[in-house]
Parts: sequence; C-alpha cells; structure tokens
Amino acid sequence: MLDELCDNETELAIVEHTTATPGYTEILFALFDLLGFRFTPRLRDLSRQRLYTAGAIDLQRYPRLPPHGRRRINRRRILDWWDECLRVAGSLKLGWVTASLFVQQLQTYPRKNALARALQAYGRLLKTLPILRWYAQPADRRRLTRQLNTGEALHDLRAFLMVANKGQLRRKSPTELTHQALCLNLVTNAVICWNTVYMAAAVEQLRREGYPVQERDLAHVWPTRYAQINVYGKYHFNVEEVWGRHALRPLRQPGTVVS
Repeated sequence: MLDELCDNETELAIVEHTTATPGYTEILFALFDLLGFRFTPRLRDLSRQRLYTAGAIDLQRYPRLPPHGRRRINRRRILDWWDECLRVAGSLKLGWVTASLFVQQLQTYPRKNALARALQAYGRLLKTLPILRWYAQPADRRRLTRQLNTGEALHDLRAFLMVANKGQLRRKSPTELTHQALCLNLVTNAVICWNTVYMAAAVEQLRREGYPVQERDLAHVWPTRYAQINVYGKYHFNVEEVWGRHALRPLRQPGTVVS
C-alpha cells in the first residue's frame, strides 16, 4: 500500500491510510510519518498494546497514564540514525527503491540492523499517538471505523466480481497475475463509476421532488453496491450506441421490478 501511495498520480492528495491490525508494523509507522502520511490502523486488543513515551509524564495533567506508559523510547538511537532515516524517505519518495522491497529487507534481520532498530524505536512513539487519540476522541474513532467499513465494502465488491477459481488469482507467471489483478481493478472501478453517476442522479431527483437530503447522510452511502449486477453470462458492449447516448438511463422508480 505504501508503494501505491508513493506512486499516487491522481488529483487526490492522500494524507491518511487506515487498516486493520494485520496490516501494521512499528517500522511502517515510522516510514509513513517520514513520507508525510498519517498511518492510523485499528489495533486489536488495544488494552494490551504497549505505550511508549519520550520523557517523563506530567502527573498533574495525566494522572491515570503513568501505569500504562512506563516504557521509554531510545531517543539516542533515533537521533544517531535520523539522517539515515531521512535518506531512506528521500529514496522512497524519488522512487529509487520501493517501500515493499525496503521493508522486506529490513525485516529479514531486524535485530542486526541498526537502521531497522532506529525506525522501530521511532515507530513505537508514533504508534502510541493514535492509541491515545482512540481513547480520547470518540469522533475520531467513528471516522476511522467508517473508513474501514468503506474498505471492507470495496473488498466485498471485488470478491463478488471474482466469480471464477473461488475468487483466487491463479496464474503461473507474475505478468499474468498482474494482468488479472489489473482487469479486476478495471471492472471494480467501472462499477464504482457507474454507481457514483447514477446515485448522484438519484440524489438530485430526490431534491427536485422535495425530499430532504442531508449531506451528513450521504457520507454513509458508498458506491460499492452490486445487487444490480449479473456477473454470469456474456456481455456485449455496443460502443457506437454508448457514444451516441446524450443522457443517462431513466431512473427506476422504487417498488418497480426489472425483468
């Protein structure tokens, strides 16, 4: 995922990535921060996570925190290797090395690699911050949960579209696997694009008819629906007919059945 964020060529300025517990390591916390991204995974067994501090805790301001934040990060290790950490960030940003390859090499022998230990120490401090925000900011918890639910809905759509081979990518060569994955992304994006256009048209029609449409409710509507899609059989695309179409299809009225 960090590779894709570094190679982002879209108009969207991505600032945050959310994932579940299996998608995080302490080194990733450090790399995301060095590259200017915010990494906020939803950690399982949060009460068992270790909290790290850079110095003494203000007992008057945080009287309940000391029992949970007894561990200190190794500040000297981070400072000694800070220039190397910045060089790594520059190499990833310029594309001289991919993040996936770099992390793979670091995790081969993390205890023997001084740079890996420095990134891990820095990542421990960065991991502590989202844990504290999770406890202190209920609105932030709801926002992260909504982002994760959106991602899970996207996974459900991809699983629905992968009807062959029990939803598994089965090709022998890396090139064929890449083609299969790109085809799946193409179809997924086509479904999301189609849903977005027609859901926007439906919302506009509701507004014209006088129905109250709240912007805060639209944040919970995701264009990853697939109940209307038939993945079986053969599809024929009439390109000339599509290019000659100057308007959207008529919207189906609620309660009607499409044969």
